[in-house]
Amino acid sequence: MIFYNSPSTDPYWNLALEEYAFERFDSSQPVFLLWQNDNTIVVGVHQNTAQEINAAYVKEHGVRVVRRLTGGGAVYHDLGNLNYTIIADKDEHEAFCFNVFVSPLIRALRTFGVNASFSGRNDLLIDGKKISGSAQMVRRGRILHHGCIMLDSDLEAVSEALCVREAKYDSRGIPSVRSRVTTVNREASAPISINDFRAELTAAVREGEPTFEEYTPTLEALAEIEKLRNDKYATWEWNYGESPDYNVEKERRFAGGLVTAQMSVSGGRIQTVRFFGDFFGEGDLRELEASLEGLPVGGEIGERLSEIGVEQYFHGISAKEIASLLTD
Repeated sequence: MIFYNSPSTDPYWNLALEEYAFERFDSSQPVFLLWQNDNTIVVGVHQNTAQEINAAYVKEHGVRVVRRLTGGGAVYHDLGNLNYTIIADKDEHEAFCFNVFVSPLIRALRTFGVNASFSGRNDLLIDGKKISGSAQMVRRGRILHHGCIMLDSDLEAVSEALCVREAKYDSRGIPSVRSRVTTVNREASAPISINDFRAELTAAVREGEPTFEEYTPTLEALAEIEKLRNDKYATWEWNYGESPDYNVEKERRFAGGLVTAQMSVSGGRIQTVRFFGDFFGEGDLRELEASLEGLPVGGEIGERLSEIGVEQYFHGISAKEIASLLTD
């Protein structure tokens, strides 16, 4: 088995590392990775990013958003989480048989007197509350399984970051199923440090492995991972543009009146937008709507609205407020 403990807390780098390990490590050996992300939402490969995140919270708190290679729902990572990846041959494990891969976690937790159980499709629970979720990808006869263990996660941040402001989505993206969550240390009789749990989990994964080799990346490998980070995982195109097409209706009351926006989005870009409401204005809304077509659902909307000047279309409502309606 090849083992690597990532020194980085950059989510874009860690997801690039994971893909590099899957594609480039010796395929005759299983792989075990440990990693942590700081203040990040990780969305599933089939999800609509806009449907999963609280964009206002993400912007205010500097939360990064990244799309992973596997399916499943959106999760929030911080430094109270420990994340792991296991890559193995499909011949040795049944695809999407999650309980086999989470068994080392259960054994590691048991050494601290914490009894966790596998439940449903891909969750670990303590007394009915979720402390870990996992996901998988199968490609070319190999399985990539990964998950996060919430040891000391900020549960308020988890709730806020994944709490989407009220909007009506018609989307082919797969929405997350929210669960009752807790942290391991809320349930443990004594606090467990990340480093102590990391050591026990490593020991549990190592059991029965004939070899256990710690990986040291070469300069060439680090350069390839960095390039994959910059060209894919840190890009708007991957994290937002890969979202399925969707229609969304958002509505908010401002001092100048009620505004409803109906948007059709494809490839993360606005195809059409229409505004309705009881606001006042003298400009032709069709001009404003047409000027927003083709823009990514993100920061450029605010810039465009500031350039145009929306007061003529929405009396008493600012460009910043209309931008927040469309992007938050």
